[in-house]
Amino acid sequence: MHSIDLNCDMGESFGPWKMGNDLQILNYVSSVNIACGFHAGDADTMRKTVAAAMEKNVAIGAHPGFPDLQGFGRRNMQLSSEEVYNIILYQIGALAAFVKVAGGRLHHVKPHGALYNMAAKDSSLSSAIAQAIKDFDPSVIVYGLSGSFLISESQKLGLKTASEVFADRTYQQDGSLTPRNQPFALIEDTTQSLKQVLKMVKEQQVVTPSTIPVPIQADTICIHGDGKHAVDFAQAINTLFQEHSITIQAI
Repeated sequence: MHSIDLNCDMGESFGPWKMGNDLQILNYVSSVNIACGFHAGDADTMRKTVAAAMEKNVAIGAHPGFPDLQGFGRRNMQLSSEEVYNIILYQIGALAAFVKVAGGRLHHVKPHGALYNMAAKDSSLSSAIAQAIKDFDPSVIVYGLSGSFLISESQKLGLKTASEVFADRTYQQDGSLTPRNQPFALIEDTTQSLKQVLKMVKEQQVVTPSTIPVPIQADTICIHGDGKHAVDFAQAINTLFQEHSITIQAI
């Protein structure tokens, strides 16, 4: 029997602006990555999302990003290693405070958006992220793209890692995600997404849009809470896994 962690990015509302359907998605995932205020989220949203995740007994992770509210953290920024270390530590600390007050414990850290994608290909950036996490709490798990520098640099520091794959994104031959500004970056057909998910879990492999097979390690699967049909998609993955005797559980 296979088991897999199913995670979701959430807590991305800001003030009166609402993003996603977090409360419903919490019924179908085993871990969540909560925005920490830099790319999305605010203090009220963080506290409410942590409380909801605690109620559902879902593992809670910090989801730090670049300080880029207008761009939702999806625009590249050129920061020094020291600046990256500082923004990671700042955001982890903010979310961890709410988790502690709620009686929980921070389970993992997963960078967001452009920071995540840049770190995947940049060892120095990944090292700064990993060092901040280790200095905060060396028992926290690092979620990073399968085969990325974030995984390898975190392991060099002795941190536990979870290699992440994506249900609704296509891949390039080097194992990176297809940039969102390129054609076919997003998979919007549920049947195609489910086929990709099953292949990743059972065969540890994904196929690029040009039909090239790429080996991956699938410890945790991400679904995006801001997707148009995120709840339906989360339900469909749960049903698929039940049919194939795959258990959804946190790492």
